[in-house]
Amino acid sequence: MPVSEKLQNAWDKAENELIKSNNPDAALSTLRSLAWDSCEDAVQRAKTLSLAGNIYVIKADLDAPSRKANLKRAYKNYSNALKLDPKSKETLRERGKLTSIMDQEGISIGQSFQILDNGSPTPMGLLVGLVAILLLLSSVKVIADYAADSPSSASQATMQISYVPNGLDENSRTTATIVIDLYSEDAPNHVENFADHSRSGNYDATIFHRIIDNFMIQGGDFESGTGSGGYAHNWYGYCNGESEDSSSACPQTSWTVGDEANNGRNHVPGALSMAKTNAENTGGSQFFIVPEDSNPSHLDGVHTVFGQVSSGLSSVTDISNVETGDSDRPVYEVRLLSVVISA
Repeated sequence: MPVSEKLQNAWDKAENELIKSNNPDAALSTLRSLAWDSCEDAVQRAKTLSLAGNIYVIKADLDAPSRKANLKRAYKNYSNALKLDPKSKETLRERGKLTSIMDQEGISIGQSFQILDNGSPTPMGLLVGLVAILLLLSSVKVIADYAADSPSSASQATMQISYVPNGLDENSRTTATIVIDLYSEDAPNHVENFADHSRSGNYDATIFHRIIDNFMIQGGDFESGTGSGGYAHNWYGYCNGESEDSSSACPQTSWTVGDEANNGRNHVPGALSMAKTNAENTGGSQFFIVPEDSNPSHLDGVHTVFGQVSSGLSSVTDISNVETGDSDRPVYEVRLLSVVISA
């Protein structure tokens, strides 16, 4: 399908913001707010995602403290682009170059590999064994790396959310910044899960699919955007809420987090909490935030509160008031542009 003038202009604008203005954040914002909505087919969406990957690579070079997170976001965008356009030689080439860089820097891509086949080690299993030995020989570095990525190092999340205030139209779209303090000590697994999803870029460019005025705003379904998808980033011993000794019998798409709801944290205004089914231990990736005019105490001890808004709560309330349609879905998309985790 021919590229529309609007889409081409958005791509060109993002490129100029990146190259001439040296402003990758502005370039990413242009792709999210202008280019994506102008795409008319899978190939155009794939190119937009690939461009975002390129920008995150450059951003990684400019922002040393967030280099690892930005390289992972780049890889995520390239991979999503290839799901839409698997034959793109340019994207395959860029992802291959990025994979080499991440390998050299010891950055995990986040994929899982089969290390045993009918009880015998696979080539990947042998490699994993060798790596394990090397890691033991460099235990000091391993401990330091673990400390850097442990739940205790995730103390705050900063969200950028794009939305259309109630009563206005798409031309009045605005962006809010929400800062959330994370309860690493009270809900360590939930904080780790949320932080790892964020660092992997899973929440970037997703939507808040369910919003109920005077109650909450819900997002985090990075699979379908409907409320039916999402899963835990790591293995926490539960498969769709059922306790399992090993992850080997449970596909990753069924991984869930065990409840940490009885931690003394309640659903007060500004609470960040884990969404789940009515069953216990079924949290995955979805979450919700309580606005100023809500106090859903009936959820206390049932859903796990793992954070509290420290800045931008009025924006959460404004978002909770947006116009919605069927299934409490916003008429105009409420977009979670990014989540940045800081220690």
